[in-house]
Amino acid sequence: MAGADLIYGLGMLESGVTFSLAQLVMDNEIAYMVKEVLRGITLSEESMATEVIKRAGSHGNFLELEHTFNHMREQSKTQLIDRRTRESWKSSGGKSYTQRAGEKALSILKSHKPEPLRAEVRDGLHSIVTETEKELSGRKK
Repeated sequence: MAGADLIYGLGMLESGVTFSLAQLVMDNEIAYMVKEVLRGITLSEESMATEVIKRAGSHGNFLELEHTFNHMREQSKTQLIDRRTRESWKSSGGKSYTQRAGEKALSILKSHKPEPLRAEVRDGLHSIVTETEKELSGRKK
């Protein structure tokens, strides 16, 4: 996931009454895009491309230049938002954003292998659960 710093909201619908894995995946992609914008633009000789601009001139075709090709995907790297033409989108199945997000969520559920918790973290969580169960059952030991 993008690593959004939120405890509440991602994946939620209907003011938090409903949760959707597809919505969670969509929200994750949006959070990623926001983080990319907030990261800012790197200013360097390479990114400014002043020499490329000079070579191409004011009426040059920047789309055919190797520099453009090498940097054209730096701005947006979405996985689910489909920016193809309608004809291309339809010919490849015409799946909606929600459908693609749902499929991605299912794929994550099927394939993700989380790293096991460190023993001290696992034991700490187990201790919290055990103590809480004792408190709730009215049996303190």
